[in-house]
Amino acid sequence: MKIVKLILCLLFGLMFINAGLNKFLNYMPVPEMPEDIMKIMGAFMTISWLMPLIGAIEILGGLLFAIPKTRALGAIVILPVMVGIILHNSYFMPSGLAIALPLFAINLWIIADNWNKYKPMISEPTA
Repeated sequence: MKIVKLILCLLFGLMFINAGLNKFLNYMPVPEMPEDIMKIMGAFMTISWLMPLIGAIEILGGLLFAIPKTRALGAIVILPVMVGIILHNSYFMPSGLAIALPLFAINLWIIADNWNKYKPMISEPTA
């Protein structure tokens, strides 16, 4: 089971590193999208700092997620991006859920697996 987790986390991390780098280098072709989605993407592009910010978070989160020692932090860093991906695909591109849902499940699995590391941040301090 440990090797399965390692492989899944490496692939997860690499996918997000790739997605983040693409936001800066634009090396992947953009697939055909309906006009309403193109309008949304155009709106995102008018906010000049948004895509670089998301790309930087994807790269950082992917790197942290791929390294076992920092995986718990990477899972939390990448979680808001994953939620955005799930919501976007749910409303605009349901076909993308075939990839997004398993990735979200991996993210939640790693968060659950590292829950004890997060407890000090959310527990009441003892005086």
